[in-house]
Formats: sequence, C-alpha cells, structure tokens
Amino acid sequence: MSLFCTLGVDIGTSSTKAVLVDEAGTIVASASRAHGVDRPRPGWVEMDAGVWWDEFVALTREVCAARPDVRITAVGVSGMGPCVLLADADDVPVRPAILYGVDTRAGSQIARMTRELGADEIVRVGGSPLSTQAAGPKMLWIADEEPAAFARARRLFMPASWLVRRLTGAYVLDHQSASQSWPLYDIEREGWREDWWDRYAPGIQRPRLGWASEVAGTVTTDAAEATGLPAGTPVTVGTIDAWSEAVSVGAHGPGDLMLMYGTTMFLIATGTETLRTPSMWTTAGAYPGTRNLAGGLATSGALTSWIAELSGADYATLLKEATASGVGARGLLALPYFAGERTPILDPDARGVFAGLTLSHGRGDLYRAVLEATALGIRHNVATMRDAGADIRRVVAVGGGTQGALWLQIVSDATGLVQEVPRVTVGASYGAAFLAASAVSPEPPRIEEWNPVASTVTPDSDASADYDALFDLYVRLYAGTKDIVHSLADRQHATASQESS
Repeated sequence: MSLFCTLGVDIGTSSTKAVLVDEAGTIVASASRAHGVDRPRPGWVEMDAGVWWDEFVALTREVCAARPDVRITAVGVSGMGPCVLLADADDVPVRPAILYGVDTRAGSQIARMTRELGADEIVRVGGSPLSTQAAGPKMLWIADEEPAAFARARRLFMPASWLVRRLTGAYVLDHQSASQSWPLYDIEREGWREDWWDRYAPGIQRPRLGWASEVAGTVTTDAAEATGLPAGTPVTVGTIDAWSEAVSVGAHGPGDLMLMYGTTMFLIATGTETLRTPSMWTTAGAYPGTRNLAGGLATSGALTSWIAELSGADYATLLKEATASGVGARGLLALPYFAGERTPILDPDARGVFAGLTLSHGRGDLYRAVLEATALGIRHNVATMRDAGADIRRVVAVGGGTQGALWLQIVSDATGLVQEVPRVTVGASYGAAFLAASAVSPEPPRIEEWNPVASTVTPDSDASADYDALFDLYVRLYAGTKDIVHSLADRQHATASQESS
C-alpha cells in the first residue's frame, strides 16, 4: 500500500536538504548534502548553480530509495535569496550565481541607480532603499563589469526558480523573491516595474510571477528520467528559504515574527500593511495579501563555526565553556559584523570587533560573546521594526540553531522576547513540502496540526537587566569603531585587488 507524501527540497547557503512528508506532517525520510560557497574576493559570495540541480537529483533519489512505498503527490522547492543567476537562451548559466545580501560587490551600482531614479521614488515603488540585499544592482554589476557574459544572458533565476525550470520548463518567479529584486518590482502593483527593468536589464526576459504555493507546472519526461520522480508530478512555484521557514512553523500571519537561526540570522515580521523604513526590507509575503518587514544579520551560525574551526574544539565543549562564562562573557563584548552587516545598519564595510579582551579570556568566552552579539543584533532589528510600526505579538524560532538551548535562552534574555519552538525545526524544506501539500490537497493541511509548538523559551529578568546595559554598549561600540573598521576594510579591498591583478 502506498504512502502519499510531498517532497520538499531547499537549497541553503551551506547545505541542501530534502524531506518526504506524509499527509499528517510527519517526516518519513530526509537527507542532506553540505556544500560551500566561493569567496573569490572580499565581499564577493558566489556559487555554481550546477550544484543546486546535482544535489536536488541526488537527494531526491536518496529519499525515494529510503522509502520505496512512498507515492509523491507534489514537489515543493525553496532556496537562499535573493540571488542573481543569469542564463543564456539555452538555460546555460553565463557566470556563477551572485548570492544575496552577504555579497556586497555592487556598491557603485547601488549609488548609480539611487542617483538616477531618486531615493524617494525607489522606496515609493519597491518599499525599500537599495542595499546589498537588492538583486537589481547585482544584475547591473554584471552588465558593467562582465559585459560579454551579460550580452549572452536571457533569463534571471534564483535557486527555487532554477529547480522549477529544470523540473517543469516553466520560467516563473514568486512574488516574494521578485519583491527583493529592488528596484525592478512595484510592491503595490505586485508586478514588474517594466520601464526600470528594460533600462537596467535589457535583453533579459522578465519571469512570469506567481505565489509560492501555486503550481508552476509538472515534472517533464526528461526531469523524470534524471530524478526518478514520476512525470506529471505537480511542482509549486516555491520561494526564498527564510519565507519557506516562516511557513514551516506557522509564523506567517499578521503579528508573527520569525527568527531563523542559520548560517545567517533572518527575521520576518508579517502584517497586511506595507511598512517602509530605510533600514529594513519591505517585501511581499509568501501568501497573497501579506506584507513583510524583514531583516537579517550577515553572520550568525557562521560565527560559531568560525570559532569552532579556529579553536579546534567541538561544539559540546564550547557550549559547556560558554555556559560557564556567564552573562556578559566575563567583560567581553563583540560586534558580529564579520561579513559586513545587513540590517539595521546596512553597512557592507562594517567588520567584526571584540572589545575588552584580556589574557584571561578563553575560547568559551569568545564563543559566548558571539552568541550574545547575535542576540544583541536581533534586539537592534526588532527595535527598528517596532519603530517602523510592526505589530509583533508572537515570536517563533526555527532553524538548526534552535537545537542549542543556550543560544535560544541568550536571545530571549537579551531581547525580552518569549520564543515558541515548534516540534519540527528542519526549516525551509519542510515548509516547501507543506506548500506543495497545500497546492494539491482537496482539504489543505493546517500547519499548526502538522507542526505544533513543542516548547517555549522565556526571558530571565535578572539576565535581561544585564543585557539592557550591554545593548547600550553594543550600539556605542559600532559608532565608536566605525571609522577605524572602514579604513581597515579599504585596506582589505586594496589588498584583494592587488592579489587578483
């Protein structure tokens, strides 16, 4: 007897994950592949799109082999973003994909588009000022810096839409991803700003737009042969991983805030009103009628991995030592801007700082300090969202970092937020499977039944008082070191230019 399931696959920054989920929301098989990104120069973060399809094929075959009794009713996809993958008329990439806000190369293009279109008009049309998160300036960077590659380009893809294209032949992008292609999408009209697209992306065909849970098409014969999926299986449009994660934990309704603990940290506040603020991202939601105010730290789990690699200690040891270090890391304070910073400071030339170091500090103190730095960064973002009018009534945590109780507690203590942790924290791939089920089920499932809350993290009042004082120092530390780290960033850029020439 067959077990009916949906397949969800997510292309993340550090891995690809696949899950088979049955009609009750239970994961019956899962698999993952770790991968890296390329950093050819400081501020550049790229990836070979061939990895996305190769890993999709491998993981799909792996989970299907693990459960030969499963019949797949639909496929859902998601991926990091907004990314810029330009491909030619035969869907061959003209260069590696440029990743989302962690790639900071397009500074001059941001300045040029802002000057030519006007900062106020860009915000009026797209909801947000241009920043390193915007896809539009990265397309222009390719036109400016790699004109031969741009001349061959005919289509724009992101990880989810690339998988949809390979699976179904459909050329479609979801509204959420499109809304981060600033300044090329009109958020109130929910459509492409055609004159601006033609001005800055001439020769590139505009993708058809759809919502994340809509069916984009069905698996073709060629894709079926490659993946083992039955030809004719419906495939949803999909969306960016953070939004799929919000769906996976039921944190995409008005008043919800999702905290995504991953390689980077992402925050999504959901409402129905288009809120605008110069230091956050205004976007369309995963579902029709929703709007988001979103933000992200450029590093999060990447910092814990960096310290683990640098120190040679395993995570269990580091967590034990960080717990012993206590609130405030024995007088150590860090800024988590090791890859520049996204929101709310929007500073690609920010850099990491440890303040208060002494010879008595150990690796556990450093580890504690970066956990606290990300928590203070979250607090900075939440305060900015609320100042912009976001109504935050419920906070849900998701992602690999939720497996660490210490990190969750530090975030609640530093922010004063109560966090709900759902039973399933796999994240975006699970959300993709849910969106697929919603698209094809006669009676669409309810996420609160698929994935109920398993635990709640509440702030400790004594610790919160200490973090109130540390947050003031955190904000002042950036202001006090900004000029110095910008000078150091200039030196890094110059060194990189010399090494690449």
